Amino acid sequence: MYALMPMKGHSERVPMKNTKDLIGKPLFCHLADTLRDTELFESLVINTDSLELAKMATRRYGSWAQIIERPEKICGDYVSMNSILEHDIRLLGVSHDFFQTHSTSPFLSGATIRSAVKLYLEEKRKGQIDSLFSVSTIRSRLYDAALNPLNHEPGALKRTQDLPVIYEENSCFYLFSGASFLAYCHRIGERPRAYEMSRNSIECIDIDEMEDWDLAERFLRAGLTHG
Repeated sequence: MYALMPMKGHSERVPMKNTKDLIGKPLFCHLADTLRDTELFESLVINTDSLELAKMATRRYGSWAQIIERPEKICGDYVSMNSILEHDIRLLGVSHDFFQTHSTSPFLSGATIRSAVKLYLEEKRKGQIDSLFSVSTIRSRLYDAALNPLNHEPGALKRTQDLPVIYEENSCFYLFSGASFLAYCHRIGERPRAYEMSRNSIECIDIDEMEDWDLAERFLRAGLTHG
């Protein structure tokens, strides 16, 4: 199984965030170190347009980090992640399984990664799934933009714990086979399974804005990593 962590050199809301120092090491190394320490993955595959990032990864991880220089046709801020993943999967081989994640999830734990990979492989072996992805569970009263209730009746006012659960795709990770991805051009295949995570867990923090970065710094300075 390959771990895929595509990364651009450029970022808008947190400039150069993938290589930016986060309490002693570049952001991407927080999760890359965790992936390495699980000993689950043949390689960490980094598709990037950044020579600096490629050099940093090679220095830290040696041959375990497989660098794919991003072709110009799939560079830019508006290129679909599906196009990048398709490029990598065709290069690495359709017969493999893949764990795709983002450097912006620095608190994702080795225990969660091992649990998700184990579940995926067991269920895939039984023919029950072709993909698995992480979700945050929501039990709140939700409305659309027009203030129409989505999962409740305002007049009934059920307890929130009695509302039907709604899943939020939290982008922490995706597991899929190469064959499934190429068949549907998507990380989530025809027979997916959700891997439930608490939306209040530190593991679900996604560094997208400077506020997220500041929060991650506070947690790390306080010695908080997972949970």
